Amino acid sequence: MDTISERFAAAPGPKYRALATALKEAIAAGELTPGDRLPPVRELAWTLSITPGTAARAYTILTDAGRLTAEVGRGTFVAATTRQPPGRPALLPEPRWPQRAVSEETEQVSLFSPKLPDMGQSDLIRDAFARLASSPPERLLNYPSRPAFTPAREAVLGWLRGTPLGPVDQQDLVLSHGGQNGISLVMQAVLRGPKPVVLVEELSYPGFRRAAELLRAEVVSVPMDARGIDPEALDRIAAQSSAQLLCTSPEVHNPTGIFTALERREAIAEIARRRGFHIMEDDCYRTGRSHERSYRALLPEQGWYVSSISKLLTPALRIGFVVAPKPWTSELRRVAEYGFFGIAQPLADLVADILPRAETLEIAERVRLRVADYVRAAVNALGRHDLIWREDMPYLWLRLPDGWRAGAFVQAAEAVGVQLRAADEFALRDGRAPHAVRMGINAQVALESFEAAMGRLRDLLDNPPDRIAV
Repeated sequence: MDTISERFAAAPGPKYRALATALKEAIAAGELTPGDRLPPVRELAWTLSITPGTAARAYTILTDAGRLTAEVGRGTFVAATTRQPPGRPALLPEPRWPQRAVSEETEQVSLFSPKLPDMGQSDLIRDAFARLASSPPERLLNYPSRPAFTPAREAVLGWLRGTPLGPVDQQDLVLSHGGQNGISLVMQAVLRGPKPVVLVEELSYPGFRRAAELLRAEVVSVPMDARGIDPEALDRIAAQSSAQLLCTSPEVHNPTGIFTALERREAIAEIARRRGFHIMEDDCYRTGRSHERSYRALLPEQGWYVSSISKLLTPALRIGFVVAPKPWTSELRRVAEYGFFGIAQPLADLVADILPRAETLEIAERVRLRVADYVRAAVNALGRHDLIWREDMPYLWLRLPDGWRAGAFVQAAEAVGVQLRAADEFALRDGRAPHAVRMGINAQVALESFEAAMGRLRDLLDNPPDRIAV
């Protein structure tokens, strides 16, 4: 790899582009020949003193251009021929599912929820199922058991490495049927009495209130500002309502994208400690690194953590996980075991198989980078409007300009083939919502289709309906 290092050092531009250029030049010069296996992403990153994400992005560019091929479980190789998919940009591979041949004006692009691109995870999962087919009979015939799930719990802890959860071991963790089931498990563990009270942010993930309503809990909203939950309002409402649980998303708030800084989290944790309520942190929408300590770390007696693989690998498997505070681990296990005995043993074995694999981390990184391409496309089209976005967040929050109401804008967007969620879907039934919309990143449509949809939204935003004077 000496010549690659030299070419990389001499190439201009961002590091990922410089590495792609260096590899492309090495292929053209015959230094890398068809069938040659390239180093794993982490090994190449260490050699060149760059991040694994930078190396993965360079590999993705050349794979999409047909110069490299990626084979799950084997590695990345120089392609036998260089192939540029006809009519598509170098940064986007051919989609792995049929695309509808309809006009730009009538094509429906759903932005209701984020949709992940297939960056190799479908093959990864198929291969894992094939390996599981040869499992010993007892793994397929017996009820799930706590000891049998130990490898899966350890695999999840490895997946969560780098998330600041405080002291944690695999006994503190329970696997759930996705993040929503994890939320329900936490509520079942902590809520007590005939009419418990659950607090949510005034704009929040609708799954919080739906889970609470199933348990006949009262849901009360807490005002927010630009930094997250308003501590003074939280303290007042918690005292008045005798709240037992606060549901929040401080890393990537759904739907607004707000990040809650450490100082604000510490103030909220102190209120919870003094008032005696629990905090459940829903971290399902974060796709990048954690930026601050979790509520489980800040509030060791009352802080819960919920996440899943749905936004980085696939939502189809319904794999989630809950990490309990140390005093509540046995209660969490009791709720899960009494409720459904635990997830299916083959699913737990699948978790233990795929999460520790190096190629799984590489695929997750490629998913992040591809979603970021779509985010940038949206920002290029809509950036002059009041848009909240992050490259590690699979949706955007758009405050509408004067002249547009959320409901009317959603209807107008659907008329031009784009489906959105209005802000009032994230508020309580009697709550107030701003004139805003949430747009999930749909990376399962061609990038050109997504860009065209953003263009149609831009046209609507630039031409609001006439306001009526009163």
